[in-house]
Amino acid sequence: MFGRLGPVEIIVILAVILLFFGGRGKISAMMGDMAKGIKSFRKGMKDGDQAEEATPPAMIGEPINVTPEKEKSKA
Repeated sequence: MFGRLGPVEIIVILAVILLFFGGRGKISAMMGDMAKGIKSFRKGMKDGDQAEEATPPAMIGEPINVTPEKEKSKA
């Protein structure tokens, strides 16, 4: 089965062993970071949808009153 391993296969096997046993909780830390990224992405997508809904619609077609008010007489 493992008769002749080339240098590439040995490097891949060592990399996998290093991932599993190299330090404390490397895989769990990687999965935790990935989960945080996914949660952040989902939150950003949800916030983007809410921001689009929260903007008031444009008031097109309604006249804008730009004439200044006359001074009101003092009573």
